[in-house]
Amino acid sequence: MIIVIVLAGIACTRDNHFVVNGVVKETTGDKIYIKQADINTQVLLDSSAIDKRGSFKFRVKTTEPDFYQLGYSDTDFITLLAEPGENIRLEFGGPTLSGNYNVSGSEGSELVKDLDYQLIRTKTRLDSINAVYEKIAGEPGTDAQKTALEQAYLNLIKEQRKFNIAFIINNLSSLAAIKALYQKVDDQMYVLYETRDLQYLKIVTDSLKLLYPGSRHTKALMQDFEKEMNAFQMRQIQELTSSLPETKLDPDLKDINGKRVSLSSLRGKYVLLTFWTSESRECVAENLQLKEYYRTYSRRGFEIYQISLDRDESEWKAAVKFDELPWISTREENPGDPVNARLFNVKTLPANYLFDKEGKIIASNLHGRPLQIKLNQLFNN
Repeated sequence: MIIVIVLAGIACTRDNHFVVNGVVKETTGDKIYIKQADINTQVLLDSSAIDKRGSFKFRVKTTEPDFYQLGYSDTDFITLLAEPGENIRLEFGGPTLSGNYNVSGSEGSELVKDLDYQLIRTKTRLDSINAVYEKIAGEPGTDAQKTALEQAYLNLIKEQRKFNIAFIINNLSSLAAIKALYQKVDDQMYVLYETRDLQYLKIVTDSLKLLYPGSRHTKALMQDFEKEMNAFQMRQIQELTSSLPETKLDPDLKDINGKRVSLSSLRGKYVLLTFWTSESRECVAENLQLKEYYRTYSRRGFEIYQISLDRDESEWKAAVKFDELPWISTREENPGDPVNARLFNVKTLPANYLFDKEGKIIASNLHGRPLQIKLNQLFNN
């Protein structure tokens, strides 16, 4: 009877914590930290001194699988997916933790490592393509080479997408599938960028709410799925109403260099007409996002015609130059009476309208991921 009680006590103890034992071969600090990865933030749990041999250890209380960040700082860390009872072993072989490490004793953490390493490899190859492209950008007679580089860039993104989809299908019972859903190629572009990728959000949601119904990660996933489905339905409505008669609205304004440019002069391209002001943080943030989309699609027939409502012309010009906005930047001739904004029924900023090659409005007020999805539909399908 005593033996049974003792064994039960040991099992109970093992069920409410996990242990991390690690070795750092090239340490850059004397302490390492572990944080719990909450939905939108990280909560510091503990720190461990790194001894002369490079060893450290953590013992963390937990009752369910969860994500953790282990590292020196917010920029040098790895992600663990740890479960109660696990004895995790880590070995770091380089000056940066995420650059070269091995993990054992935790199936979830091994899956996360595989996922992160694949994305790192893809990003490295994309950066190499970008570097070559920028080097030959202004050289004559390189159109064929640039076209080949653009295609190679797109192929890498598609390969990464296929990898994440396969990962999700093969690991539906793991919270690691959530990480595969939300990985990004860069700050603006998700790996899963297709409209039909919503099906994987649904598949993972349905699986995890059965396996881990109490997990805050599952609950957040369920809420995000509902939000994405609402956005999808709104896009469907916009597509149903996209067969509008050709608009007669045609802004004709001076750009930052004083050259008059009309919207209708851009026929033959997909054009995003945007309204903004440099005084709005939301507008400035969206401009930085639009730069990524412009870099990806401008060479394939995408243009942005931007109208500023700034009252001070010098502030508008300074903002355009400071953020190096590469598209057509214009300004209402009388910002106190913004004729174009009024004709387009602009109520809030930023606002936008997407025109097809014939000059018809096919969507309006698409921001962030919905705009990314729409552009992908236009240029990659």
